[in-house]
Amino acid sequence: MALRKENILIVDDDIHILELLQRHLQSMDYHTFKAISVKEALFILKDTDIDLLITDIRMPDVNGLQLLQFVSEHYPEIPKLVVTGYPSVNGAFEVIKSGAIDYLSKPFTKTELKQIVEKTFANAAQDQKQKPVSQNIQTNDYADMVGASEAFGSVINSIDRVKNNKATVIVKGESGTGKELVARAIHYSGKFSRAPFIAVNCGAIPENLQETELFGYKKGAFTGANENRSGFFQAAEGGTLFLDEIGTASLTVQTKLLRALQEKEITKVGSQKVEKVDIRIIAATNADLLENIKNKTFREDLYYRLTVVEINVPPLRERKSDIPLLVKKFLRKYGEEYKDRLFRISDEALGILKRYQWPGNIRELENIIQRTVIMSDGLIDVKDLPDFLKFQIEFPEADFLPLGEMEKEYVRRILIHTKGNKTKAAEILQIDRKTLRNKLS
Repeated sequence: MALRKENILIVDDDIHILELLQRHLQSMDYHTFKAISVKEALFILKDTDIDLLITDIRMPDVNGLQLLQFVSEHYPEIPKLVVTGYPSVNGAFEVIKSGAIDYLSKPFTKTELKQIVEKTFANAAQDQKQKPVSQNIQTNDYADMVGASEAFGSVINSIDRVKNNKATVIVKGESGTGKELVARAIHYSGKFSRAPFIAVNCGAIPENLQETELFGYKKGAFTGANENRSGFFQAAEGGTLFLDEIGTASLTVQTKLLRALQEKEITKVGSQKVEKVDIRIIAATNADLLENIKNKTFREDLYYRLTVVEINVPPLRERKSDIPLLVKKFLRKYGEEYKDRLFRISDEALGILKRYQWPGNIRELENIIQRTVIMSDGLIDVKDLPDFLKFQIEFPEADFLPLGEMEKEYVRRILIHTKGNKTKAAEILQIDRKTLRNKLS
């Protein structure tokens, strides 16, 4: 049974180079596909099993370096070879950094092409055998949080300073950065850790129920109040009450919160009796409370009572050096939960995770790792990651070209189709060879 010929995709905006490469490679018994632009190359890659990519670097609209990066992340198994007419030390560095195994300078001989293609295939096979896998990532844990960045250290330093007192703390940060984890770390790493920790999402409680849920109510206070009931403040007695999304609290609740902070006392709905409370309040928000104050939806006096200590949790894009530690944590967590085994991640896949900007922060990262663990078998590689994480090529909007330029572009495509046969191209275009030459000049 004959072995399958290797499929080689050649990308170059120079028709003559395309034809030369195709002739040489076909004489070496390779099967070739040609593209005169990155856009055409992507269509071929989508529908064809390609064993080697050979591309030029300098091309209009989208260059070869962008193509190399795209292929490195979407088709990491395809080895890449660059053929360029502009060799330089910096250029070679950029080429290798973009994922190419080697590059060949124009002009070149058939022998040089044959040698470097064979070398590229051989190196690719060797690299596949020796593919590195990240598995010895040193984790720095702190109360279920992990990180080693300067930004993470700043948060931990703040936690250490407040964990053993009951000063009011406000935790600020984007959604998904781990504000509740910070609140729990303050409580459970300090001397009040044996007391209750009660977490309340103010945004999840309807406005008309916020007061009764937080402060409790007296029997007969309203229809359906058939018994006395304590609220979250009483449940957190001696410990910590964590008020998430504090910016969504109603103005009525804000007034009672201010009194609770100032006087350390609350009053149940429907009662005249004042009750003393001994709790620490930690609030959290991803909203701009100062803007809310301007809009008169948040009390200024309450804001300053809440911000005795302010902890700002940085977004994940500002602490990317912590991503390997977080990935290791989530791989261990979901590997044990779903597959009862240890999962690992390749360096290439980890590199993609480190480059992404993570608008959803740690919550989004955890979701991605959870999903990939479910859908893979022991090793998380580039192919297991969602495409939106990987490098995407953005093509510029096509300009309106003069009719002559449009005509010339169409003639070039016909020549690609006819493999450079000008007689066949002229027949398709229903013109003579002289007219064809004029249209290309």
